[in-house]
Amino acid sequence: MKYTLMAELCCPTCKADLALVSAQEVRGEVESGGLTCGGCGMEYPIVGFVPRFVLPENYANNFGFQWNTFRRTQLDSHTGLPISRERFFASTGWLPSALVGKVLLDVGCGAGRFVEIALSTGARVVALDYSAAADACWQNFGFHPGLDVVQGDIYHLPFRADTFDCIYCLGVLQHTPDVRRAFLSLPEVLRPGGRLTVDVYPRSIQNILWPKYWLRPVTRCIPEAQLFNVVRVLVEYLLPMSLRIGRIPLAGRKLRYFLPIANHEPDFPLSLAQVKEWALLDTYDMLSPAHDHPQSARALRRWFCDGGLKEIEIFRKGHLIGRGAKPVQECRA
Repeated sequence: MKYTLMAELCCPTCKADLALVSAQEVRGEVESGGLTCGGCGMEYPIVGFVPRFVLPENYANNFGFQWNTFRRTQLDSHTGLPISRERFFASTGWLPSALVGKVLLDVGCGAGRFVEIALSTGARVVALDYSAAADACWQNFGFHPGLDVVQGDIYHLPFRADTFDCIYCLGVLQHTPDVRRAFLSLPEVLRPGGRLTVDVYPRSIQNILWPKYWLRPVTRCIPEAQLFNVVRVLVEYLLPMSLRIGRIPLAGRKLRYFLPIANHEPDFPLSLAQVKEWALLDTYDMLSPAHDHPQSARALRRWFCDGGLKEIEIFRKGHLIGRGAKPVQECRA
């Protein structure tokens, strides 16, 4: 944790100022210590360079396991392909040149696939995750001069109001218990004139055909390591079949979804080894979440309005994407 992050942090419980205590420093970063609230007296540890505002065990444990197991799988620097870069800019609509010097919040950073892209623009990034995925993000990009990583709760953000120039939350909201409430926590910490982008799984009648929705009531109850062993067997036996199906002209891209594994061969120019690695990651991602709540375009637009955002855009590009801006406050005479 950088000392400069203190200017943006506050107690997630009462929003009072925090004091840094017993700080141990490595290479100019706070490796360990604590944060004490001057209002309610709550204490929050700093462990492994990451301030921790949540308990170690929570509903997102599966994501902590997932991103520490596949820490580099989806990084563009690992694949050699601009997969995350293209999704980031297509979703946000932001220009790289416009992000230079801006302060961005990545909500649900995982291992940091989009953190890598945001940092490459010259922006400063605060990466937040509820799970131990925060550690995977730190391992990938720790000591980057533009990065701070925080483990915190989207419902109780440990940041001061009007802090960030831009906020993005990609692939996350549908995995929270109350999606609307999670969304509405974000505008408060966005600066006037700042921009917000989120995406969610789209609600569709076709979802009832997806194996993940009728398997997950069982699979999400299996301990993380055991479920991963199940996934390894599924991928070993079903991926070759899915690859053959996916190569069928016209219909193959759709038919592959009837098998309970992920197959990205038709989507990205990955090597066969990478296709298998992504299959392991995304099949686990499909079967493990405690929560998965697809949303409609109407609901997403309503949330942007409820959050007081303007310049709202809602559109479908794989995921259902929403964009908006926080109005600039007018000065009154």
